[in-house]
Amino acid sequence: MTAQGVPLRRRLLVGIVSVTALAVALFLVPLAIAMNILYHDQTVAALQRDAAWVAAAVPDEPRAPLKLPTGLPGDLAIGGYTTAGARLFGNGPAHSRLATSGKDGRVHDMVEDGFLAVSAPVPSDEGPALIIRVATPNSQVEQRIQQAWLLMGGLALIVIALAAGAAVRQSARLAAPLERLTAAAQALGGGDFSVRAAPSGLREADQAAQALEMTARRLGDVLARERAFSADVSHQLRTGLTGLLLGLESALSRPGTDLTPAVQAALTRGERLQEVLDDLVRLSRDSRAPAERLDVDALMEETRQEWHGPLARQGRRLTITVEPALPPVTAQPAAVRQILRVLLDNALRHGQGEVAITVSDVGPGTAVEVSDHGPGMAPDSDPFTRSSGHSHGIGLALARSLAEAEGGRLVLSRASPPLFSLLLPGHDT
Repeated sequence: MTAQGVPLRRRLLVGIVSVTALAVALFLVPLAIAMNILYHDQTVAALQRDAAWVAAAVPDEPRAPLKLPTGLPGDLAIGGYTTAGARLFGNGPAHSRLATSGKDGRVHDMVEDGFLAVSAPVPSDEGPALIIRVATPNSQVEQRIQQAWLLMGGLALIVIALAAGAAVRQSARLAAPLERLTAAAQALGGGDFSVRAAPSGLREADQAAQALEMTARRLGDVLARERAFSADVSHQLRTGLTGLLLGLESALSRPGTDLTPAVQAALTRGERLQEVLDDLVRLSRDSRAPAERLDVDALMEETRQEWHGPLARQGRRLTITVEPALPPVTAQPAAVRQILRVLLDNALRHGQGEVAITVSDVGPGTAVEVSDHGPGMAPDSDPFTRSSGHSHGIGLALARSLAEAEGGRLVLSRASPPLFSLLLPGHDT
């Protein structure tokens, strides 16, 4: 049903009933005309038969009293006329124009004085000298025709009523799926992504319902991912901001301490936090941007410069190994950079010993592996779930979502000591 204009149900009802009424009228009018001609011709034929019977039984020169044949209908007016139209005997008008037309020796018929009359000449050697006129009330013929018309009109009304009933049912059958689709679309616009349209049996409506259902499901998935992404980003930024604030508060809590190192560390962390924020904002805005060819060597050198210092302060080494002649890699640098930051931050906070990054060729793509010598994860745990009970699970969930957005995968290849593998797709050449 549209917001403006005639409702679909009414349009279908009026359209079907109008077409049916027009078809009935186009069929009924010619039928009524044909019925009128048929009844008239049947009556004339019967009168001609009776007139010929009387003409055969009457002598050339009738004498009174004249005895007419028996078995004739009682409502007939039978009379004998001269060729001049004057009545000699029987019933009828004193002068008949129909009788005068019978002098040519043929049978004639016409409506005369309210009667449908037929004239038949009496056979004679010298030509017709006597005309027999047989007539029946024309009102009886018209009444018979009117009864036939009433019957046809009644049948026409029944047909139109049946068409109206079928139109009501069909319009409801056609409009109901559209009304349900409208309600589902309104619910979808209101934020209900669980809308489902029941099948209606109409292929086009069911296809539209399936398309709407798939759209609702995709929108729900996208919204869920966006919400999860926002939560993960919030956690990632909050962690960096907390470290920055704790460093400043620790320096301020010691009177007489030189604040220069603390300020420099805060600036470094702030610059890193700003870079993380810029990358995440870029990724959220360009989520559908085409991926570009990744410069693996430049990214590994950037990673070395960023993470060598934090690991060295804990007495830990960072080893980066890149195989030569790697195949081209397709990914957004900001996404891969953030995934590595999550993995290295996880190794810095929860791992032990040397941290190793290995980039190798795995056939259709490239694998980036990050490992350390810490205790790792429990064998039956999933580090990528937000409800896993680990504080770093949120960051790993963000890293996995970024990897999937790039068409890759992030998996835990070994639980203890931990080994994370980032699989990136190759570049189509």
